[in-house]
Amino acid sequence: MKIKSQLLLIVFGFAAVAANCDAELPRELRVITYNIHHGEGTDGKIDLERIAKLLMAEKPDLVSLNEVDQGVDRTHGIDTPAEMARLTGMTAVFEKNIDFQGGKYGNAILSRLPIRRHENHKLPSDYKGEQRGVLEVELGDADEKEPLLFFSTHLDYRPGDHERMASVPRIEEILAGRKNPALIAGDLNAKPDSRVLAAFAKHWKITTDKPLPSFPSDEPNRQIDYILVRPADHWKVIETRVIEEKVASDHRPLLAVLARAGN
Repeated sequence: MKIKSQLLLIVFGFAAVAANCDAELPRELRVITYNIHHGEGTDGKIDLERIAKLLMAEKPDLVSLNEVDQGVDRTHGIDTPAEMARLTGMTAVFEKNIDFQGGKYGNAILSRLPIRRHENHKLPSDYKGEQRGVLEVELGDADEKEPLLFFSTHLDYRPGDHERMASVPRIEEILAGRKNPALIAGDLNAKPDSRVLAAFAKHWKITTDKPLPSFPSDEPNRQIDYILVRPADHWKVIETRVIEEKVASDHRPLLAVLARAGN
């Protein structure tokens, strides 16, 4: 696979990342997935600082961000991934899925862990101009024997689930033959009892054992945001919860605290 070099390292976050470069990956991980609605809250304000404060209060190791703008007119040309890295002190990786309003739009990942490489994979798309993707990062220093894989994705929202269902085997193709422990997080636009989640559950462990409504943010009535892990026996779910935030986006963030199995 093609190795890319589009990592965004922010000066005051670099020391924290570098400190981890010679250490083993932690056994316990705090992971957040958040559809940030391009940074616009339900009050109509573009406010990345409040999103960053919300995230930092939970001390995450990894964050999946959906609906991320970079240089887009509606968000005043802000480089959202770079700004989120600056505000959080984490390393940001971003990949576009489409060009939009003079800029780029896609998914991003924030990480406190060392990133070895990253790659964006296109997902099946039924709609012109609505290309979806899954962003992959490989985590661990150069000597890590078993690098950790982390994926961020945002699946189609339309009532028919053909495109979402087609995305599941495509993700399995990306992982074919790879035995690494892995996580996938994002807005799957599917309910817990959907056939989309049933398809994921054949290969992934869903970290929520009961529905945790995450959308809409003012009065959540359904879960469409998830964190999934594999293989199941590699992970222990310590905690999952929706973070109480009504205004910063039209979604609420989902947090999972996960323990990795020992060697």
